[in-house]
Amino acid sequence: MRLRALLDTGTLGLRLLGGEEELDRTVRGVMTTDLRDPSRYLSGGELVLTGLAWRREPADSERFVRILAAAGVAGLAAGEAELGAVPEDLVVACARHRLPLFSVVEDVSFASITEYVVRQVSGERAGDLAAVVDRHRRLMTSGPAGGGPEAVLELLGSDLDLRAWVLSPTGRQIAGSTLAGSGPELPAETGARLAGEHLAASRTGRRGPYRLPLGSTTYSLFPIRGNGRDLRETVLSDWLLAVEADAGDWAEERLDLLHGVTQLIAVERDRRDAARTVRRRLAQEVLELVQTGAAPAEIAARLRVAAPVLLPGLGTAPHWQVVVARVEWTGGDVPGGPVAQTLLEEVLVDPGTFGPDPSDRIAVAHTGDEAVALVPLPAVPDDDARDGRSTAGLQADALLAAVQEPLTRGLGDDGRLTIGVSASVHSAEGLRGALEEARHARRVAAARPGRVCAAGHEELASHVLLLPFVPDDVRRAFTARLLDPLRDYDRRHRAELIPTLEAFLDCDGSWTRCATRLHLHVNTLRYRVGRIEQLTGRDLARLEDKLDFFLALRMS
Repeated sequence: MRLRALLDTGTLGLRLLGGEEELDRTVRGVMTTDLRDPSRYLSGGELVLTGLAWRREPADSERFVRILAAAGVAGLAAGEAELGAVPEDLVVACARHRLPLFSVVEDVSFASITEYVVRQVSGERAGDLAAVVDRHRRLMTSGPAGGGPEAVLELLGSDLDLRAWVLSPTGRQIAGSTLAGSGPELPAETGARLAGEHLAASRTGRRGPYRLPLGSTTYSLFPIRGNGRDLRETVLSDWLLAVEADAGDWAEERLDLLHGVTQLIAVERDRRDAARTVRRRLAQEVLELVQTGAAPAEIAARLRVAAPVLLPGLGTAPHWQVVVARVEWTGGDVPGGPVAQTLLEEVLVDPGTFGPDPSDRIAVAHTGDEAVALVPLPAVPDDDARDGRSTAGLQADALLAAVQEPLTRGLGDDGRLTIGVSASVHSAEGLRGALEEARHARRVAAARPGRVCAAGHEELASHVLLLPFVPDDVRRAFTARLLDPLRDYDRRHRAELIPTLEAFLDCDGSWTRCATRLHLHVNTLRYRVGRIEQLTGRDLARLEDKLDFFLALRMS
């Protein structure tokens, strides 16, 4: 389509501010951005929509327009909602670079313009498939009652015979044609595999769609991109469109149509992300009060405001749990806080639930490279509890069970995610302690190997808490002194002194239980233990020596 056609559509609310002689430029796509440098996401021919949030001073306009012109975009449309009238410096910069400039009236959303352009461009390229895109557009704009990603995917099935799913970065199903009962739902393990492949391919810079054969089925994965200056800012939060088909055999027209569908879904994603603003603001307010040592009464007042938003219809005040996450990238050039924030909003959702709505009951704030989640836990009756009520809390290991594999692939060789989980608290007085507890648990997780690690409050009362903080050189010296003689002996004589030592300690020094576990005669066990004592100069009847061996095995 031509730029001129946009002016002929009165419902779009576009007004030409400059570049009339360039209106015959061809529009090949649309992009919404407020980045100061969106060049890596531009391929040429786009109509760029911006709310001008990147403009902090008049000189910014020249830099921004110069980047767009170099990328070969078709035109620029600036919204009036943020600053009112479009600044004169932007008009001048566009005229200098011969870039057509439009203003967008406040009551017309960028989503409406995006959907119109996608419909027109896809219609011109896909011929008789234009009717499908049109139906998608109508459903996407008809609100929750009749639209959304689910309706788009149902139409892909009915009109193009394609089964498809929208997945989160952890593989959880956001939407799918199967939700309407058109076939078996996508297994959770398959979703995790697809998400892992998507994240790994994105990190290596491969262009979508990515194709992944699983058994007799081939899936094609289409990225649903966010607006990040660096790929690491969005790769762990972007959705993906998984299609049960091999896109390698598709005509260009069908590929264009599917890319258009991802743009429609991206609009819906942005719309739903905007709905999280209130919850994030509440979490930020509570976090700031807790960190600055505000009075419990003031924190409690904020919690009373947060509870109805996070748990609508709850009659009593909930218990709360604090979860702290940190994302760190090698070099430290990418802020980890926003990435950790969107990750926590996903990780804290039950992986077995469908849709984006379950995250609506989680409030996450971020500061620096750290994100903090305030998770409400409704109190439930429990006859065994002293006060008649108990809470079902989050467990660190369970949080990682379904997400560790795909997120590890997305973090690649230069990223790391660590999570700490507090115990539940029932009042504002306990919230500060819960925050510190979660931060301590996260530091325990950070001391462990692996790209994705978590630790819970229960580990803070164990000796395990101390082991990760022993310096590496001290670890090596300590374990070598006690265990190297046994390892050398095992290697030379094909003995099993190390496994015998582990079993003996695990059985609390019981000769009978240990011999039974190892399927040995007690005399054989006594011979092995005697050999261990001879080689190391230690006495396994002494508590101190037992403890040293126990710690050496744990640290090795």
